[in-house]
Amino acid sequence: MIAFHPHLFVRIVELDGPRAPMPRPLSSGFSEGRAYRVLGVYNPSESSDAYFILPNDRDEMWFICQRHLRFAGLHDTSAHHLDLGDVHATAAD
Repeated sequence: MIAFHPHLFVRIVELDGPRAPMPRPLSSGFSEGRAYRVLGVYNPSESSDAYFILPNDRDEMWFICQRHLRFAGLHDTSAHHLDLGDVHATAAD
């Protein structure tokens, strides 16, 4: 079991190259300039990777490998997407 905080947001930093995990988030409706709420986490037993369940900009739910993700903060909001400029401004307050 993997536990995660209900206010956890991540940002996309897509890995490049032939061994980059699929799907590639920036080709699947995600943007570099946004933070995404984590809806769930899945870790298949045959893999050392964890897959985060995220809603993309089209409100589709995707399983995205943790190697494409970076921590964007804990935000007490009902939003599922946050612009990174808003996230950094809130953190500075």
